[in-house]
Amino acid sequence: MKRVRKAVFPVGGLGTRFLPATKAMPKEMLPIVDRPLIQYAVDEAREAGIEQIIFVTGRGKSAIEDHFDIAYELESTMASRGKSLEILEQTRLAPGSVAYVRQQEPMGLGHAVWCARDIVGDEPFAVLLADDLMVGKPGCLKQMMDAYEKTGGNIICAQEVPEDQTHLYGIITPGMRDGALTEVKGLVEKPRPGTAPSNLSVIGRYILQPEVMRVLERQEKGAGGEIQLTDAMANMIGGQPFHGLTFAGRRFDCGDKAGYIHANMALAAERDDIGASVRAFGVELFGK
Repeated sequence: MKRVRKAVFPVGGLGTRFLPATKAMPKEMLPIVDRPLIQYAVDEAREAGIEQIIFVTGRGKSAIEDHFDIAYELESTMASRGKSLEILEQTRLAPGSVAYVRQQEPMGLGHAVWCARDIVGDEPFAVLLADDLMVGKPGCLKQMMDAYEKTGGNIICAQEVPEDQTHLYGIITPGMRDGALTEVKGLVEKPRPGTAPSNLSVIGRYILQPEVMRVLERQEKGAGGEIQLTDAMANMIGGQPFHGLTFAGRRFDCGDKAGYIHANMALAAERDDIGASVRAFGVELFGK
């Protein structure tokens, strides 16, 4: 069984739900307190042992490249003023450990992943969607990696959602369950209301075998007229082990405005430096 060394970050989306904030700034750079969403996802991948970061970008996404580069002027100014550069350490990726590939047009998540095929090569790989902020110890991908060591094959992050929200997600047809692991018998992308096979949804973390790229290269369109990763994964079920891992932690949907605000409130309230002030303001604003 090959080790998972590479992770794909599809960051080419337009971020239309956060306009006008995302007119000139990638949605992945929206901050949760003082760290952008993409930084949380990259940190999660590095904690899980990922060695190569692959960003699938689009036009107007250069701020992501700049964020993970050396900022000579900023660092020189800080150093000259005697300020520590420790706060910037996590933003500096080792030379050669990051690659960028352009997705020329938004054709769906499956298409974005397929754009990374030549860099992924013939290896299993992870996919992380920065919109899904996963908070836990260990991190979500590390939990999935630990499960992968036992099961091999393909693993997706799973979470129960209310029945009236199943049409918003890819939904798992479940098989045998073993603790947090659920055998995946089938996948349906955004089923019509009342037709979902379960309320176990697919969340934005995946460990996939390279064969998924062979399916994606067919460029078959699914829900919304886009090339769906869920459809490609469904095609692989039965030929390889396939499991969903229920994440032991919290998930914030930061592709949604309310979810984004919730994430800021929750993480700010837990911090040592500003938590007390934030909690006091919450009481003042909303009452006990």
